[in-house]
Amino acid sequence: MADGTSSFSPRPDRYGAGPRPVIPQRRRSRSGPRYVVVTGGVLSGLGKGITTSSIGRLFKCHGLSVTAVKIDPYLNIDAGTMNPFEHGEVYVLPDGGEVDLDLGNYERFLDIDLGRDNNITTGKAYMTVIEKERRGDYLGKTVQIVPHVVTEVREWIQRVANESQADVCLVEVGGTVGDIESMPFLEAVRQLHTVEGDDNVVFIHTTLVPKLGAVGEQKTKPTQHSVRDLKAAGVEPDILVCRASEPIEDSIKEKLSTFTGIPAGAVISAHDVDSIYEVPLLFDEQGLTDYLLGRLNLPRGDPVKALAPWRDFVRRVTDPKHAVTIGIVGKYTHLADSYLSITESFRHAGAASDTAVSIEWLNAEEINQGTPSALEAMGKVDGILIPGGFGARGAEGKIKAATYARENNVPLLGICYGFQLAIVEYARNVLGLKKADTTENTPDTPDPVICILPEQMAVTEMGGTMRLGASRIAVRPGTMAHRLYGSDIAVERHRHRYEMNPEYVERMEKAGLVYSGRMADRADNIPIMEIMELPDHPFYIGGQFHPEFTSRPGRPNPLFLGFIEAARDRMLGVKHPKNVESRPAEGAGVVEKTT
Repeated sequence: MADGTSSFSPRPDRYGAGPRPVIPQRRRSRSGPRYVVVTGGVLSGLGKGITTSSIGRLFKCHGLSVTAVKIDPYLNIDAGTMNPFEHGEVYVLPDGGEVDLDLGNYERFLDIDLGRDNNITTGKAYMTVIEKERRGDYLGKTVQIVPHVVTEVREWIQRVANESQADVCLVEVGGTVGDIESMPFLEAVRQLHTVEGDDNVVFIHTTLVPKLGAVGEQKTKPTQHSVRDLKAAGVEPDILVCRASEPIEDSIKEKLSTFTGIPAGAVISAHDVDSIYEVPLLFDEQGLTDYLLGRLNLPRGDPVKALAPWRDFVRRVTDPKHAVTIGIVGKYTHLADSYLSITESFRHAGAASDTAVSIEWLNAEEINQGTPSALEAMGKVDGILIPGGFGARGAEGKIKAATYARENNVPLLGICYGFQLAIVEYARNVLGLKKADTTENTPDTPDPVICILPEQMAVTEMGGTMRLGASRIAVRPGTMAHRLYGSDIAVERHRHRYEMNPEYVERMEKAGLVYSGRMADRADNIPIMEIMELPDHPFYIGGQFHPEFTSRPGRPNPLFLGFIEAARDRMLGVKHPKNVESRPAEGAGVVEKTT
């Protein structure tokens, strides 16, 4: 607008205070993508990933294309072999990259597909440099962290940005400023600023502003020290994003501005909100969108229309009409981040069906042991989800949960390992194969209804060797899966070594189980079952894939949407409809309609 104000939200007081204008209108020094680099200080877990994702969402709302790069300062090549208790879930990208859960947030907020090159780890960077040294690419020079590793990281970021042809490349530097392992990456983004120019790079630093209960005052000293350490590394932050339990007071913003040299208007309060999807709106209300678009000389969309769809989605997330409780039966139930994409998929499906989704964490081992509290909790849920996983621990409890859902008409969604264990349950309790099992847990089972994939038999290494990434699924017409997807072909992401044994398919289908999806385009023509369902059950579906990785705000995955709708209908007492015709579903995972 002509006066520089938003039509729906005034800027904070003294917006623009400080040593330089907050919204400089500059001529770009060179063509190419702009970069927004997000760092973190004080402590880990502040929400750098949500900050990065929210900023990207603001750019997207104004019609700009965005990509993102996450830097993880650990020596692992990727996240594929990490324990969920230590690292949270392993997120799978379309090209099979196994990455940090923050890339899942990027994909969900930005509604884009990323690849393994969008994740840089210390291990990847070192391996690339060492391979170049072995090939002789450095012509006999002494190979060092600076310049060789640092240059590799900086060029990696630039390559991803340029190949994506995005208007903006977001770069999140993992870890905490001051950590030894983060130092090469801070030097890399410092050099990125030098090479790309000040007009094309913005630095955002996320910090903590704690409020001590005894004092009742927001404390700035941790942020002051963090900014000092960042500047010592050669990086001058343009914006502060301050995490706090309550809104940052104006006097605190002024104090931070005085001690850091950052304009008070560029000190953004990132206080607690009900939903992470409110964070882009929170940032926009404080003028962050105007600052970034002006600072990088990027075009603005209509300030009201740009965010209208996102506001509507947030309203549906925070103010639904109905409510259901879903039980997640797992063994990592003490760490919710182990199932982050699943819980976010519930929110997407809940918003689409006007339903709030509460989660009841059900410990699989306690269910197997018959713990009264666990069985009582399972008996109160409106739907049961059995997530992916590995190994024998907790498997029998998940099988018992599948039995309960099947026999009591409770909606069930089985994901990957959950799909496999639901098949084991059916083989044991319907076909009467009492010793049926997966060879992952019982190699010498007489009825291996789940067996290892043929191409996995010769695999000896662990990292990056499973069936990984997106592949096409042929969906059988006339089934519930086809009704949900509304398509003969769907694309979903996989992460597994074991499969449904094709030798048992015919026997199970004669007993009433329907395999409604099979892997399409397999060269050796070995049928791999992808989706199973019970046609006479309100909702009993399993998939040999991870539908949570293709769910998006405003475009929930069809299986999650159908699952939450079934749970809602059960809660409302709506009876299961029979012989429902296939209907189109505007969900992620649907790729084409064949004739």
